[in-house]
Amino acid sequence: MNEEKVLELYGLDPDTKHRQQIRELLQQEIENQEAVDHEYLKTLCIMLFCIGNVEDTVLIWQAKRKNQDTGSYIDVQLLCGAGYEKTVTYLEQKDGDQARKQLKYLRQCEPYDFVDFSKEEWVSNYKQYYELP
Repeated sequence: MNEEKVLELYGLDPDTKHRQQIRELLQQEIENQEAVDHEYLKTLCIMLFCIGNVEDTVLIWQAKRKNQDTGSYIDVQLLCGAGYEKTVTYLEQKDGDQARKQLKYLRQCEPYDFVDFSKEEWVSNYKQYYELP
C-alpha cells in the first residue's frame, strides 16, 4: 500500500469506522524497517490526526520516534488530533516511560509549535499538500 491508495480508500479525513484499519496499517508501517519513503507513514498519521481520538497519540508518537528521519518528518502537531490540552491530560493520566517522554516533548514544544494551534487549519494545509478539495 502507499499514500495514493490509502487516500483513495479512506480519504484524508476518514470516517471513524475506518480507525482500526488505519491503526493496523500504521503499526505495520512502523514495524517495516525496510521503508525508506516516509510519506505513507505520515499520511496514516494525518488520517488518525483527522479522526481525533486521543488514544492514537501514542501510536503517532511511535511513528514519530521510529527513526531520525520520521522524527522530523512527522509534525509534532499530529500528536494532538484530539487537541493539545486533551492530549496532555491523557498523557498525564497514563503510566509508563513512553507517556512521560511524550508529555515532556509536548510541553517543550508548546511555546513554539502550539501557539494559536488550530486543527482545522492543519487539516486544510494537509488537503492543500495532497491537492485535495
